[in-house]
Amino acid sequence: MRDLNSVHLNGLRAVEAAGRLGSLAAAAEELGVTSGAVSQQIAKAEAQLGRILFERTPRGLVPTDFGLRFLVRLSNAFQELAEAVASARRRDESVLTISVAPVFAARWLVYRLNRFAERHPDIRLRIDATTKLVNLDTSDVDVGIRVGSGDWPGVKSELLLQQEVFPVCSPVVAQNLRVPADILKLPAVIDGHSMFSWEVWLREVGLSGAEMTVRHTFNEASLVLDAAISGQGVMLAWQTLAGFAITQGSLVVPFGIRVGTGYGHYFVSSPSRRESKAAAAFKRWVRDEVEEGMRLLDLRAPRVRFDAATMR
Repeated sequence: MRDLNSVHLNGLRAVEAAGRLGSLAAAAEELGVTSGAVSQQIAKAEAQLGRILFERTPRGLVPTDFGLRFLVRLSNAFQELAEAVASARRRDESVLTISVAPVFAARWLVYRLNRFAERHPDIRLRIDATTKLVNLDTSDVDVGIRVGSGDWPGVKSELLLQQEVFPVCSPVVAQNLRVPADILKLPAVIDGHSMFSWEVWLREVGLSGAEMTVRHTFNEASLVLDAAISGQGVMLAWQTLAGFAITQGSLVVPFGIRVGTGYGHYFVSSPSRRESKAAAAFKRWVRDEVEEGMRLLDLRAPRVRFDAATMR
């Protein structure tokens, strides 16, 4: 233990993060410092250890032979520390902490929480609505739900629902929509932070390259949905965002043509932590709710296969 006094812990953290994540930038983001600070900490650690851990190359840091062996033991040691800290922070397993994007919380999860409470009265949920993918090994988050490709580093991901997009608008706005090309006559309300554009859907219906007339642009999908509900324009939405409004009748799907984005909704969790019974119960409940939501969406807005000969 005395040998630890000769090396600063921050330096070892920088070494471990850079070695595990493969770059100074990624290590800096995880540690909440600058890349320059990480580089300085690594250099200090090497000086204190008296060994070179990384070769500096034009492509970045490359562990030396000793560095590779050292990093394995260092990562294992920090993993033990992370689990010890997490166990100290972890609350009663009857309290389940869920991390979801604010738009998913507001437009899908909140409408259904009473049903979860009825099924599992012994589990209390704590909802952390954030777009940041937290460190699941060290935080108190038990389960996250995120949209993406599912290949986030350092997490276990399980596909929940493949994302599909389709136009939605208020019933009044939809009155003059007969064929997909008619949508070009309407103003669009846009999510400026969206992971996809209207081209995804327009390409599917033979309108690739066409331009939508943009009325408003928002930085939050939930605001775009409200604008569409209020009749301000047409929105390119997806199942979990617009499903409730569609089943309530405040939005309609003028064309049943749904197009995959290549992304999906995923459960994310720590690959090293044991899944609690409460977390497993929550995931089963979410899957049941998603299945029921898709059934209702299909009833309200049946899926249609695009046929250029009949729909243009």
